[in-house]
This record gives sequence, C-alpha cells and structure tokens, in this order.
Amino acid sequence: MFTRLTVPTPFQVGAVNAYLAGRTLIDPGPDSEEAWSQLLDALEERGLTPTDIERVLVTHPHPDHFGLANRFREAGASVLATPDAARIIGDFEGRFERERAFFTDFFERCGMARSTAETVTGLPEVYLRYAPDVATDQEIVAGDTLVVQDTVLDVDEVLGHADGECILSYDCESERRAVVGDHVLPEITPNPFLLPPGEDRNERPHVLPSYNRSLDRLIDREYDRMLPGHRELVDRPSERIGEIREAHEERTDNVRDLVDGPTTPVDVMDDLFGDLPVTESFAGMSEAVGHLDVLEERGAVTMRDRGGVLVYEPA
Repeated sequence: MFTRLTVPTPFQVGAVNAYLAGRTLIDPGPDSEEAWSQLLDALEERGLTPTDIERVLVTHPHPDHFGLANRFREAGASVLATPDAARIIGDFEGRFERERAFFTDFFERCGMARSTAETVTGLPEVYLRYAPDVATDQEIVAGDTLVVQDTVLDVDEVLGHADGECILSYDCESERRAVVGDHVLPEITPNPFLLPPGEDRNERPHVLPSYNRSLDRLIDREYDRMLPGHRELVDRPSERIGEIREAHEERTDNVRDLVDGPTTPVDVMDDLFGDLPVTESFAGMSEAVGHLDVLEERGAVTMRDRGGVLVYEPA
C-alpha cells in the first residue's frame, strides 16, 4: 500500500525513507532544500503537489524524520504524532536546551571531563536548522486506528530509539506489515539513545532495557514485513529482531566482563570503543550506560555515587 520515497539527509545515517499512500505521508525528511526538492520531484511523478498532501504522520521526533512537516502543514496538511513527540517537535530547540543541561551534568557524573561533556552535548545544536518547530493537529496514542485508502492502521507506542515513538501496523495482501521508523532497521543495530527525565518522570528512563522488552514483544507478533526509516524493507522481521537482540546480549556480556571493580560509564565506553571521536561520544555513552542499566536491572552490577561520580561494581 505504501510507496517508499527516498529522501536525502546531511546525516551519517544517509537517506531517510518517507512513505506515501494516497494523500497521507509518513516521515517527510529533514528541512533542507535538497530534501524538499527531491521530495517534490517524487510527488510530481505521482501527479501530486504539497497542497495535495492531507496528513503527515511522524513516527518519532528526530530531525531526519519530521523536519519537513512544517512545510506541508503550511500547505494545508494536518500533522499527527504521539503526545510526547508532539511536545518535542512543537519546541525542538527547547528540548535541545533541556537535554544539553541535563546531559552535561550527567556525563560529568559518569566520569567525563566537564569541558568534554559541554562539547559533546553542544554538538547536536547543528540539527536545529533541519528541524523547525511544527504544531501537531492530532495526537495519536496506542490503541488508536487511522484509515488510509480504506486500510486500517493500528497505532502502537514503543520506546527505545526516541521519546514518543510509534509504529503503524496494518494488513495488506494477506500480510501483516508495520511502518516502524527507526525501531527496527536492516543492517544497522538501532542505538537506544539516552533520554532525559520527562515532564511526567523524575528520573532518567532506562532506555535499553525498555527497548529490549519492546523487541521481545514485537517478535512475538510475527510480522511478515516491516517498513523501516532507513535502507531496504525488512522481509523477515522476526529474524532481524532476533539478530538485534542477539547483538545487544553479546554487548551486555562484554560490558559485564569489563566491570571487574569500581568502573565508570566513561571507563566502559573507552574499553568498548577506544579513542572515540567526540562527535560519536553521545552514541558511545548511550551504549555504555544502556548496557549498565540492563545489568543493574538484572542484579549483575550495583551502582553507587563515589564523590559525585557514578561507579558500577559486580553485584
């Protein structure tokens, strides 16, 4: 039912997949002239202009997925997103500032030099130019249904790659399919990025454990095909999800072996990745802290505050 439109991005991940069905567009891509021009060409090939698009669905609030939503809204489209995603895309710069303040302090507590932490948390500021704020016209939550070209889409909220993620499941040609954003990707193991405390929570969420549970739930549904946010379609979803889970478990085992005494998250990151470029340090810290969260939830390690620095030890 959905036609995949490849939209260029300036990011390392490469092009993003937008999906078009009738006059509904999912994840239009980042706000750049290159992306806009290529998307306009794809629409024109199908006899459409921006004013023909009636709805834009956002699977999650990352710039490479929602950046162009504002241009379509200005052309008359309605924007749909989950409540958490709506808050973020409605004030993306404000969200960035909150994340920068939280993670600068948090990374310092994890054993990172303050100056390095300030650099790491300031780098994402460049993304703001690709993600203008956009209002959400309709908030969608788990259990909602949407009708696109006489096909019913089931909304399901998930956690692991971003706040406010959702996937959209539907039946097509005797198959159960799902548009999954970056929750499940071919070839790439999605990085469960660290998230700050939200408006409804006082503590930092343990994202990787939640992501693992989400994958376990999805693998039991036995989808026939998944439409991801990047690269090719996933034709054997259960197999791919199993590969991602196996990769996570292998990395968790590696991290457990690294914690042989008082160990900071920065120690873990350095042992895992060596001399990591500062541009990759947020992803590296997300991996290190994420697997420590898994081990802490399983009772394999304990965490304590040692003079303002978080250290982990074998349980």
